[in-house]
Amino acid sequence: MKAEIKPRINQTGRNRLETVIPLSTPFVLFVDPSSACNFKCRFCPTGERQLIQDTGRWQGNMNFDLFRKIIDDLAGFDRPIKVLRLYKEGEPFLNPCFADMVRYAKQSGCVEAVDTTTNGSLLTPERVGPALEAGLDRINISVDGLSDAQFLEFARVKVDFRGFVNNIRQLFEMKGDCEICIKTAGDFLSEADKEMFYRTFGDYADRIFIENVAPCWPEFDVQDRLGISIAKGIYDQPVENIKTCPYIFYSLTVNSDGTVSLCFLDWARKLMVGDVRQQSLKDIWNGNALHLHRREHLRGNRGNQPVCHACGQLSHGAADNIDPYAAQLLTRLEKQRP
Repeated sequence: MKAEIKPRINQTGRNRLETVIPLSTPFVLFVDPSSACNFKCRFCPTGERQLIQDTGRWQGNMNFDLFRKIIDDLAGFDRPIKVLRLYKEGEPFLNPCFADMVRYAKQSGCVEAVDTTTNGSLLTPERVGPALEAGLDRINISVDGLSDAQFLEFARVKVDFRGFVNNIRQLFEMKGDCEICIKTAGDFLSEADKEMFYRTFGDYADRIFIENVAPCWPEFDVQDRLGISIAKGIYDQPVENIKTCPYIFYSLTVNSDGTVSLCFLDWARKLMVGDVRQQSLKDIWNGNALHLHRREHLRGNRGNQPVCHACGQLSHGAADNIDPYAAQLLTRLEKQRP
């Protein structure tokens, strides 16, 4: 097997957030090319069409002019961001301008790296080739089944598994400097399935890993919907009681319609902190709405916010814990405000 068995999220060599907060420039910018998806996965809110319709969430592709405005806004920060993450809720490759987005971001000088996460169903050479040529640095592929039948059960769509694998094989052959990371959820896999996963995809990835399902979506009970009990973190780590969300201190999230959410898990649009159609990214990053959320988290009041209270990402998947430094970070944060 060519791939290294390693999680897609780097667990080592990370910046010590307590030494750099507050940041003048975010490390990570999430931009959602499409809030729509061609899958209907049982473990994802986007897959529940009626649920999304009931929230009133806009579904569709981001306009390229809006994307260009977002990237141009990055010039207002004092340094380039580390990662532009072209993904949030939908399938990025549904946006016909995806490769143009990668190209514009890479040529801007305001972004060090561009990555995306995809369900892998649209990775034909014709569609993914232009994105690779544009300079895409990394593709995270979620494998939601190991047969036609499993895809139908978990993603609730028909997928030709043999064609799916062949597309990923061709992607790996043409990837150039782009890193390919492949993962699947092991909660429903037999030991034979797990061996098949590594055997099938191990030569077509740089990193490969079997994760656990995590109850990361606020107000979306994945344990109840899947009929499982989740006792460990995404990477088999112990479940933690983290009080302060680290993500809101180093990342910013733009939805496909230009609204800005507090974090990348705000699937129901209940945690809005701005709108890039009316504000600059820098003004939102330094704005009062985001500041108030950060302050309340550092004060230990995350549980008072209904959506944040129900977030399982911190307990099951957070790579950083700034709780021990909350008091000193709160002092720094308050000194930063005029």
